[in-house]
Amino acid sequence: MTDLAFTSATEFADYYKKVVADVHTWVDPLSQEQLWHKPHAYGNSVGHLLLHMTGNLNYYIGARIAESGYIRDRDREFTETRKIDKRDVLQAFDRTIDMVVATARAQGPDDWMKAYSAEREPEAKNRFAIFLRCAAHAYHHVGQIIYLSRELARQTEHRAISA
Repeated sequence: MTDLAFTSATEFADYYKKVVADVHTWVDPLSQEQLWHKPHAYGNSVGHLLLHMTGNLNYYIGARIAESGYIRDRDREFTETRKIDKRDVLQAFDRTIDMVVATARAQGPDDWMKAYSAEREPEAKNRFAIFLRCAAHAYHHVGQIIYLSRELARQTEHRAISA
């Protein structure tokens, strides 16, 4: 019989690997310009969403559980003015997911219920809760990336037809 700690570690690891695969499905086809373009006057670019997801996971799981020493600049995740190379943004995200997966797999039976606290996360009282909340948060932004990628493709197609 498999214990709950092993099952939790495995399921979270698999889920975060799905997140990274889905991100690549929708982001790999985008150009450097599309990565940083906001197709609407409101909201974020795909690039900014990736910076945010990377910062979120590096802080809540990396700094607070894996003790990586990561220092977060949350505001900059949304306001970065440099158009960082797409490859570098994706590699940073991939490394972050690798860290999250390794950290999930490192949790033993007594670790999942260890007390947890972090800025801007008063609801997460234990490690299980933060892995769950971060997974939901990540996929919320994957949904936004899917929408933005489709909108960018639609706008590109519309310009091509109009030209």
